[in-house]
Amino acid sequence: MATSPLLPFMADLLFVLGSTLPMTTNSSPTTPTTLASSTNTKPTALLSVYDKTNLITLAQNLIAHGFQLLSSGGTFRALQEAELPAREVSEVTAFPEMMGGRVKTLHPKIHGGILARRGTDDALLIEHDIPTIDVVVVNLYPFAETISQAGCTHTQAIEQIDIGGPTLIRGAAKNHRSVTVLTDPADYQDFSHILNQQDEQALHHFRKQMALKAFQHTAYYDSVISQYLFENTPHDTPFPETFLPALKQEANLRYGENPHQAATLYRDAFPAQPSLVSAKQEQGKPLSYNNLADADAALDAIRYFTEATCVIVKHANPCGIAYADTLKHAYAKAWQTDPNSAFGGIIAFNREVDAALADTIIEQQFVEVLIAPRFSQDALASLSRKPNLRVLSLATWDPSTTCSVGQSWQCKRINGGLLVQSPDSSDDDTSTWEVVTHTPAPAELMADLVFAWKVVRAVKSNAIVFARHGQTLGIGAGQTSRVSSTRIACEKARDANLSLVGSVMASDAFFPFADGIEAAIAAGVQAIIQPGGSVRDQEVIAAANAANIAMVFTGKRHFNH
Repeated sequence: MATSPLLPFMADLLFVLGSTLPMTTNSSPTTPTTLASSTNTKPTALLSVYDKTNLITLAQNLIAHGFQLLSSGGTFRALQEAELPAREVSEVTAFPEMMGGRVKTLHPKIHGGILARRGTDDALLIEHDIPTIDVVVVNLYPFAETISQAGCTHTQAIEQIDIGGPTLIRGAAKNHRSVTVLTDPADYQDFSHILNQQDEQALHHFRKQMALKAFQHTAYYDSVISQYLFENTPHDTPFPETFLPALKQEANLRYGENPHQAATLYRDAFPAQPSLVSAKQEQGKPLSYNNLADADAALDAIRYFTEATCVIVKHANPCGIAYADTLKHAYAKAWQTDPNSAFGGIIAFNREVDAALADTIIEQQFVEVLIAPRFSQDALASLSRKPNLRVLSLATWDPSTTCSVGQSWQCKRINGGLLVQSPDSSDDDTSTWEVVTHTPAPAELMADLVFAWKVVRAVKSNAIVFARHGQTLGIGAGQTSRVSSTRIACEKARDANLSLVGSVMASDAFFPFADGIEAAIAAGVQAIIQPGGSVRDQEVIAAANAANIAMVFTGKRHFNH
């Protein structure tokens, strides 16, 4: 008699599963074949999924390749409705599903069938009548989606913590030498293709990949739960004992800071809004590592402003910030601060960009990325003339209020560890500021001091900002001495033909010596804002008094390394 065309593949499949099939020559494709290490007569697939995408198609393909289906709860009902043959888990365990579905698969006859070492535990399987389970298809209760919903209660959240599902997944992944685990409907087609191709080597490789994905899946799931419980449980420390950020890969990037460095982007489970990972890219080339870093700096800088504001960033530092009655006017002022540095920069606006502004930008300068809450259709049509220009819209951005960009913690990798801190995101209380000089700050200068103080928070330390009338005039960033930053800011203003006479100056930290403010006074500054707190504060105050200028101490430092 002829041998069934599927039997050789089933032998390969179950050999890869770690079992040996005694072959017969008179079997049909769906005729049960005795598995020596088990009491079941056909390979078994356990299906228990919350997300039922492509479930029926997968189940049909499994049946076509001789599998019997084992299922429970809503998945079993879905298979019944599709008129597909399946056994219920409770039939195997001889124990009813109970406690509203909390207990159904947590049983030795299920986990023994998954974890059994083929060829080692066969006698125990037969002794205890435990069927081997060769494929486990499981995805989990939607915990993250549940807690993201407005009004979600703690009780509702807890009920969406899956217990049996992660246990099944981890057991199958541990025994991936013999068991295929599928946690993502996107992988069903690849698995079905491997079954159809009867490719033993491909199946072996695929199972290892799926085991890795399974452990990553449960680790991410647990990290979301851990993060939620930490944020919703009273505790004495601002930081958890074990740090488990919930991050998923969003996109691979062409390269990192330099072409020889690999890079990727991960998305936080609950990104703060507005956020670049939630942005819609309207046009342009894919975002690079440096694009994202600079764009995030622009978004971080503009968050303090409710006026119509433009921020231009280059190499993670603002090179021009201004507000005005219109975005077009704000852009002109910001660009004027440092036109040379603005070339190839990132531009962020906190209002809708119209066609007139879009035309001005692309006619005036080369720009890598444009960011705004919205772009008019005419603006997008105009910007499409520069197809490589990356245009990002952030519909979640409410520009009428200042926003707290950033997560609960800010992280920085160091060799062998991770530095974690709370973000410098709180608004400054101007009522706590103190004028420490004989000369008070007049109202018109006070508005500029507030503006300059907002800007200096976004500049890398040591940071110095000169400003007047809602416009930056010179910015000194990232120097090893504060006086160097002051001199660079003065030079930037001179290069742009901007006078510093009557301007204000902001420093992100105290002046250790009077030389920095003496340089500013010589340039024409009329008021200075800084944290104070130096042992030489009196020396600095005396220099300001001698020049009859105002100085304000904020009492708060804003280092930004």
